[in-house]
Formats: sequence, structure tokens, C-alpha cells
Amino acid sequence: MRFSQTVLLGAALFVTLSSCAQKTKQQQNNSSKKELSKYSVATFAAGCFWHEEALFESVKGVQEAISGYAGGNTKSPSYEELETGTTGHAETVNVYYDSSIITYPTLLKIYFAAQDPTAVNGQAPDFGTQYRSILFYRNSTEKQLAENYIKQLNASGKYKKSIAVQVVPFVKFWDAENYHQDFIQHNPNQGYVNAVSIPEIRKFQKEYPQLIKPGHTY
Repeated sequence: MRFSQTVLLGAALFVTLSSCAQKTKQQQNNSSKKELSKYSVATFAAGCFWHEEALFESVKGVQEAISGYAGGNTKSPSYEELETGTTGHAETVNVYYDSSIITYPTLLKIYFAAQDPTAVNGQAPDFGTQYRSILFYRNSTEKQLAENYIKQLNASGKYKKSIAVQVVPFVKFWDAENYHQDFIQHNPNQGYVNAVSIPEIRKFQKEYPQLIKPGHTY
């Protein structure tokens, strides 16, 4: 193989293994959309939404997590537009949960524990404003809970740097394209999923086994 071909192949392999920013052939979800109006909803951004969605869906009390875009001003953004970093949006998940089983404060703990909350504009290996960590609050109670928890984390000495998660009011959530929904479930052997997503989920589940639904361990 010529040197130029080797370089191109190596670059392609690197992208496959190290980035959430990939376009995959759209898959059709034949299952009907769940009725979610009776559930509470929390909205979080923390890097690649593929494993954020799968992680939250593995938690007891969470009915559904939907991948999408929030935090910017562009209307109905596409994945390709988001990846330019110019829409203002971040990869985000809407988490629908049964508040009689799991509380918002517990979801906050999960959200912070499943990422590096001190990282600015991304979670390795994904960097850019589209991967920044944002906690979207829907009311004053959620805002206060979030801000108080951040103060606790900063004072705990657990992290060497200050918490970088943005706490902003929820405005609008745009559903991501169909092929992003349940991405890990549909693409368990995809390079990035195997190299990044599943190890991150396993790390969290190993630390908090009591929170995981039976049969949802990776």
C-alpha cells in the first residue's frame, strides 16, 4: 500500500473510533412513539448524545430519553448544521422520568457523575461548543437545586477545577434525526460506540449499580 493510501486509511480509522460527529445511514424506527406526556422531563447536554441517551435509559424510573438539539437560536437545525458549531445548539437529551420512582436531585447526581463537569466545550474525545455541558432548568426549583449542587461539588474538593456546566433556562428542544435515536441499540458494533460510548456507560453503571434497571447493564 502506498504511503498516501496508508495515511488516508489511518485518518479514516481515527475518525471512526474517536468522534461522535459521524453521518450514518438513517434507520427507521418501526415502534410507535411512547406516550410521554404523563412523565416529568429533564433536559441535559454533556457531550455526545448517543451515550447520554443510552445511559439515562438504563436508569430505574426513566421511561425514555430522546436525542436532540438545544441551547441555540437556529430553528430546526440539522445534524450537519450543528456539527459546524455555528447554530449555538449542543447535543442534548430530553429525559422522561417517573418522579415517583426517581427524583430530579437524583437525576442531577447522575448527570454530573457521568461526565467530567469541569471540561469546557466538550467531553473527550468530542470538543466544540456543540458538545458543551448545559443543564437546562424549567422552573426556579430546578435552577436552585442545580446551583446548590454545583456549589456542593465545588466545595467538596472532588475536582481540581471549577464546575464548567452552564445552567440556563429551557427554551426549545429540537428532536434529532431518526437515525440518532437509540443509536447504540441499533449500532452496537460501531467504532465510536465500542471505543467510547459503551466504556463510559459501563464505568457509570459499575459505580452506581443500584440505579440500573435489571437487564440494562452493558
